[in-house]
Amino acid sequence: MFTGIVTALGTVESVEQRGDLRVTIGCPWNPDTIAIGASIACAGVCLTVVGKSGAPGDARFAVDVSAETLARTARGTWEQGGRINLEGSLKLGDEMGGHIVSGHVDAVGTVVASVAEGDSTRLTIAAPRALAPFIATKGSIAVDGVSLTVNTVQDQPDGAVHFGLNVIPHTAQVTTLGALHEGDEVNLEIDTVARYLQRLESLRA
Repeated sequence: MFTGIVTALGTVESVEQRGDLRVTIGCPWNPDTIAIGASIACAGVCLTVVGKSGAPGDARFAVDVSAETLARTARGTWEQGGRINLEGSLKLGDEMGGHIVSGHVDAVGTVVASVAEGDSTRLTIAAPRALAPFIATKGSIAVDGVSLTVNTVQDQPDGAVHFGLNVIPHTAQVTTLGALHEGDEVNLEIDTVARYLQRLESLRA
């Protein structure tokens, strides 16, 4: 379980195709604080640590990315040299700074617009039809693992949805969201509460 508050920016240092894709990520953590078998959200994807190395402030950890995960996450997420949002799993007693995030990507969205709005950046993201019922104004959504508030929702004729959100300068600096451009793909995870409410509503029909 995570909160969608990114604690570090990592770099994909190596990618090796085995039975699964072995990805090694460099980050500014202390490797002594990374446990083998621990869960780390990488661009919003919950993955298990299978190896670690490095020194304090210059750590590396390895994860195995399955074919299923590759098929369901944004293109470019696992490319060597790419930057990636990281968050360690939530511990009992930790502050809930964002919202409940499971690290299970629901769909891939596409940035359709990125414009300056005051000091912030207004992103408009297209999400597929299946996610439309779960995205609401002032609701929460995780974009590449970052907890954000939905500001606007525009339903599209084909059933898809475009939603808008603002990325403040701090978030742009400490996550990958500040580097997004029109046409980029992002990992989306809907709010857990919205998921259960939709399920309850479907059972009433």
